[in-house]
Amino acid sequence: MTKANLSKPQTIELPIRGMTCASCVVRVERALRRVEGVRSASVNLATEQATVEVEPGVDLARLKLAVEEAGYEVAPAQVTLRVSGMTCASCVARVERALKRVPGVLDARVNLAAETATVDHLPGAVTVGDLKAAVEAAGYGAEELRRPEEAAFDREHAAELRDMRRRFVFAAAIAVVTFVLTMLAAHSRHPLTTGIGPVDQLIEVLAHPVALVFGQNPFVLNLLLLVLATPVQFWAGWRFYRGAWGALRHRTADMNTLIAVGTSAAYFYSALATFFPGWFVAGGVVPDVYFDTSDTIIALILLGRYLELRARVQTSAAIRKLIGLQPRTARRLSNGLEQEIPVEAVRVGDLLLVRPGERVPVDGVVVDGASTVDESMVTGESMPAEKVPGGRVIGGTVNLAGALVIRATAVGEGTVLARIIRLVREAQGSKAPIQRLVDQVSAVFVPAVIGVAALTFGFWLAFGPEPAFTPAMLRAIAVLIIACPCALGLATPTAIMVGTGRGAESGILIRNAEALERAHRLDTIVLDKTGTLTAGRPEVVAVHPVNGLAPVELLGLAAAAERRSEHPLARAILRRAEAEGLSVPEPADFRYRPGWGVEAVVDGRRVLVGGDRLLAEVGAGADGLGPNLEAARRRGQTAVFVVVDGRLGGLVTLADTLKPGTREAVEAFHRLGLDVIMVTGDNRQTAEAIAAEAGISRVIAEVLPEDKARIVRELQAEGRRVGMVGDGINDAPALAAADVGIAIGTGTDVAMETADITLVGGDLRLVVTAIALSRATVRTIRQNLFWAFVYNVVLIPVAAGVLVPFGGPALNPMLAALAMAFSSVSVVSNSLRLRRFRPAVAA
Repeated sequence: MTKANLSKPQTIELPIRGMTCASCVVRVERALRRVEGVRSASVNLATEQATVEVEPGVDLARLKLAVEEAGYEVAPAQVTLRVSGMTCASCVARVERALKRVPGVLDARVNLAAETATVDHLPGAVTVGDLKAAVEAAGYGAEELRRPEEAAFDREHAAELRDMRRRFVFAAAIAVVTFVLTMLAAHSRHPLTTGIGPVDQLIEVLAHPVALVFGQNPFVLNLLLLVLATPVQFWAGWRFYRGAWGALRHRTADMNTLIAVGTSAAYFYSALATFFPGWFVAGGVVPDVYFDTSDTIIALILLGRYLELRARVQTSAAIRKLIGLQPRTARRLSNGLEQEIPVEAVRVGDLLLVRPGERVPVDGVVVDGASTVDESMVTGESMPAEKVPGGRVIGGTVNLAGALVIRATAVGEGTVLARIIRLVREAQGSKAPIQRLVDQVSAVFVPAVIGVAALTFGFWLAFGPEPAFTPAMLRAIAVLIIACPCALGLATPTAIMVGTGRGAESGILIRNAEALERAHRLDTIVLDKTGTLTAGRPEVVAVHPVNGLAPVELLGLAAAAERRSEHPLARAILRRAEAEGLSVPEPADFRYRPGWGVEAVVDGRRVLVGGDRLLAEVGAGADGLGPNLEAARRRGQTAVFVVVDGRLGGLVTLADTLKPGTREAVEAFHRLGLDVIMVTGDNRQTAEAIAAEAGISRVIAEVLPEDKARIVRELQAEGRRVGMVGDGINDAPALAAADVGIAIGTGTDVAMETADITLVGGDLRLVVTAIALSRATVRTIRQNLFWAFVYNVVLIPVAAGVLVPFGGPALNPMLAALAMAFSSVSVVSNSLRLRRFRPAVAA
């Protein structure tokens, strides 16, 4: 990082994370003041901010390092730029270097496929203008990326595609004309005398008028070819010259340099051969010209760029789809009146009306009405969710049936959908560890190719058969044209973009490319029980009446007695009664008795509901419940007794039941070759009963929340790569300790900001999908990189002519252009196959 070049002291505001007390404040201040060039440092615990005044020339990264060495963390600010003009991996490296040199920048990650640069910087130390100036100085365009600009960016892409198509059509038409004229002229000078077939006869007919017009004066033909080729070279191919000049100004080279040098060599050689033929051949012989070569190369590369850009636009389809879910207007209710307003005008606490068929404008809670809401576009769960007063709704989802009145709880960037979009963007802008090899190769690729081309030209000029100049030049051009850093630069980011986007469409939020890559290596899955395998709340499993009561009667009495209780078991009994359509009367003389249950009068009958201590205190036996009671306890279920007028009325058994699809998910984990372990704080009998029902063989029970992280580390010490799946709150230490932390069913809370992978829905089968998607994405990246590396390693030597001494073919530069154009297209197309990824287990 370069030094700040400032004429006066600079004040920096640093957000500090991890401070808990006044001692932390003192420690951070002391650490900052020790940094050379720091005039003063003041830390505010309440705002978690450090205000630092520094001398001119201080390396600002040392401030962050000092805070981290003191045991705390600096939370960097982040800005995303839209970068234009990049064409290959060398461009990516150049932009990253330029941004990292800006004082105050901590890290910069450039994504060629998305045409974005994500910059982490010290707050207050860098402006967007500084970053834009750095990018522009490197020869590229830059604008800050804002959400409303997405549509404008789509329009820019559409305009660029139209312009590129227009230039390609023009170049292709001229290339066909120059190619045909060149071939017919060559045929007229060297006509066939034997083995003439129908095609040859047609060529003879076509070549005859060319011979009549140009046969006696080939200079006129070459001059015509020059006139035709010039607009192709300098209008259709202008983007290559512009890019090459931008690279040259900064003493570097990129893909544009290779194309510009290669086509210019063919064009200017041909122009010189047209006007000064004696420089290249003797005896009045007319040298061959290669205007058709330069024209065809430019046309084919423009075609490849056009197809590549069109495919790259499709890689960001998922983010555009998510943005398209955001409603533009909302119906606000105020003083009984309905008013349609822009969604940006909605404030927390506003009452909003959502009619059937409309999208929910913002996150909220239902205050009136009942309906079903399609949340599949956010959670990935196909079944519509029932919504009643008190239920939460997510902005962007579709209200299907009845009208709802909701109270806004989150708006703007605070909504679930906005956070999903932000997370997906961040993931798509991140770099996978596998990309480091590409970055290292890209740093030297283009200069190395230019060196190989120069050596190729020198070798064939010195040792090739006479006339040596033209074959040497054509082979050097072929080397320049066939080299393809584009494929290298696109191999990883296109797959990451499509993979993370496909995950988001399924309700799977992947924090960054590194998490995506780590997930494919997992061999062990640790599952928390409550909220992950089970619903996280008890439900009535069975009702067993005795002493002449009917099941419905027993359930109704228990529900009425429990009506005023807030205990989870009481709520479960009441839910079951309401689900069966029972009328639950208001109890009289209700009393809650801690430790054993409740007592109330229901329709004149004294009803007691509680556990084992209730039976012991009232002296009632468990006659008639023996087999049912034993079975419930064997399965780890909770037994609730109901006593009516002093006699045992029956037993209600409850359990935290498995979520739908849990057993299917566990079976799918096994098919993927993963060991599955369940950890829970429950007693062993209950834990083993749930595990057996889910199909899990290994159980670690009676575990405290803080011990879960220890268990993860012990498994890692055995050489396992561990994925921890939990609710993202109580399991936070274990999620952080795991190789990949997966928060399930917590898309609306802070876990979204901390987990490696967050599932917006609560279906465990989405974890299977996440791991399968990770494996598919990494497999695609490896395929792309294999093709990109093998393509260059094999075809560059072929273009240089290594096969010629052994009787092999020399590679025509036009064929080299065709191969280069479609190498990057093939990489992007391979990545786009991930859009067809389907979950291994249907959720």
